[in-house]
Amino acid sequence: MRFIAKTLFGLESVLADELAFIGARNVRPANRAVTFEGDQYLLYKANYSVRTAIAFLWQIDEFNIKTSEDLYRAGSAIRWEDFFTPAQTFSVVPVVNSPIFRHTGYAGLVLKDAIADRFRNSTGRRPSVSTSDPDIVINLHVDRGRVNVSLDSSGIPLFKRGYRKESTLAPLNEVLAAGILKLSRWDSGFSLLDPMCGSGTIPIEAALMALKIPPGRFRQSYGFQSWTNYDRGKFEAVKKECNALVTESKTEIFASDISAEATAKTMTNIRHAGLSDYISVETVDFRDRKAFSDNGFIIMNPPYGQRIKETDLSGLYNMIGSTLKHRFPGYTVLIITSEKEAL
Repeated sequence: MRFIAKTLFGLESVLADELAFIGARNVRPANRAVTFEGDQYLLYKANYSVRTAIAFLWQIDEFNIKTSEDLYRAGSAIRWEDFFTPAQTFSVVPVVNSPIFRHTGYAGLVLKDAIADRFRNSTGRRPSVSTSDPDIVINLHVDRGRVNVSLDSSGIPLFKRGYRKESTLAPLNEVLAAGILKLSRWDSGFSLLDPMCGSGTIPIEAALMALKIPPGRFRQSYGFQSWTNYDRGKFEAVKKECNALVTESKTEIFASDISAEATAKTMTNIRHAGLSDYISVETVDFRDRKAFSDNGFIIMNPPYGQRIKETDLSGLYNMIGSTLKHRFPGYTVLIITSEKEAL
């Protein structure tokens, strides 16, 4: 089986390493994606345990076209009845870069018609299209005359872990937080502080990594559970295997913020993730924070854009630099920002 893992720009190599670690074959980084091969068990395991993927697609067909009619004929030839029934709803998500189609949406309509007509011809019933909450999500990728058709095995994007109950303005994406932690080379042997924690994404993802808790543990469902070939026994075996790796950790993880509202939201999310014993939360201005050891990691995502006035940026970054210099010598620091001038 051939799969495509979608991710954020810059995390391709991290995701490739994660996939290789769980046993994926022919792992190849691409642009915002990683292609690989494996079986059904590996697909379930990737969805449940990999931290830096947004979604996993199962590539079910690949072919060349010259006209929209070619897409209809090839789409009609796919055995859709092997994947879902006419009683289920579906949607097509098209990504098109081809002169064959006037606009992206038209290619999606052609494939929708091909799928619906195949079911009507074979069963007398057409499945319904749903754009809001489909049972089956089909990805259509057209690059000039080359077409890839895939099933989205994840459903709701994987960065929506399920533990976040409260959000601050512009919360950090969970996949991005996990990827940055891996790129930072932080591991559970070092203490970690996020002094501008927002809703707590970085410290929570760090604690999950330290405890080896799979990110899928909080999820209620996956796209592959709606497929007709879904194997519940295999998925239960995947969960048992991954959950057996969960361990204790003595890693010190700290979250703080100058905003009491932010730390309250962080504590809510921490409690929902079951991590209250592993993350210390405090409402404090970063300039007043004290070092918690002789060395450690600080990873922060300072406020920007809507969260802070442009005239305040210079003062904020001056404060960050001064505090790091005088209070945290010997620490490894990563600052997530697009404010290059202020940095």
